[in-house]
Amino acid sequence: MIKSMTGFGRCEIADKERKITVEMKAVNHRYLDVNIKMPKKLNFFESSIRTLLKEYIQRGKVDIFIIYEDYTENNVILKYNQELAAEYVKYIRQMAEDFSLNNDLQACTLSRYPEVLTMEEQTVDEDALWATLEKAIRGAAEQFVETRIKEGNNLRDDLMQKLDGMIQYVDEIEKRSPEIIAEYRQKLQDKVNELLNDTQIEESRLATEVTLFADKICTDEETVRLKSHILATKETLSQGGSIGRKLDFIAQEMNREANTILSKANDLTVSDIAINLKTDIEKVREQIQNIE
Repeated sequence: MIKSMTGFGRCEIADKERKITVEMKAVNHRYLDVNIKMPKKLNFFESSIRTLLKEYIQRGKVDIFIIYEDYTENNVILKYNQELAAEYVKYIRQMAEDFSLNNDLQACTLSRYPEVLTMEEQTVDEDALWATLEKAIRGAAEQFVETRIKEGNNLRDDLMQKLDGMIQYVDEIEKRSPEIIAEYRQKLQDKVNELLNDTQIEESRLATEVTLFADKICTDEETVRLKSHILATKETLSQGGSIGRKLDFIAQEMNREANTILSKANDLTVSDIAINLKTDIEKVREQIQNIE
């Protein structure tokens, strides 16, 4: 089982006290980069959220959006500061005596004085809040992983098909190589016969020239290594897991071998095959960039 790095998940958990909605989406990234947008009230859970997400995600640029709605009616209480109110009354009476003023102080007037009546939010039950938040995050993460697995399966099937085609290209190059040497030998023999008026050239000298040419265009090592890399990629895809970085390295090695084959090519057929091979390798590399 392999996973794509693109995915989406959403979960909403609600009870009589609160509702939490979590949405997750991700795109390609070399490492794990998590960006969390949530209300300030939940900020103290950020470390726990990041730790939880590592159970589900290894790579990708992940954006998480958390919406919190509090349904609790009594989460705010009104507090009466009696001592402060007494101070206000004391000094107002003193002011009335000092300046011979009428003291028309009313309770409703006193209640409007600063800090006499205050609204305070009750302490949040962090354990209960985290239990709901964790459930919502896990629900979104599980859906998120499902979409990644589905896309990962599609990527694997497409890559396997491309890798099979690449093996066929390598087989064609291996089949063509001895034909190129035989054709070169015949051309060389015909050229010598033409120049020397059918005088026979020494077989050893002809063999030496053909050997030098064969060494120059020989791609046996490259095709063996390339085929090995292709098979290793297929095996890694079958194993699954977090394999994106490993596959990216193998793809770079495949591209290196294909470049060498193309540079050695002294034949139009091999050149065309090598170009097609490089094109498919580039397509494979692009697909691999999306694997976790």
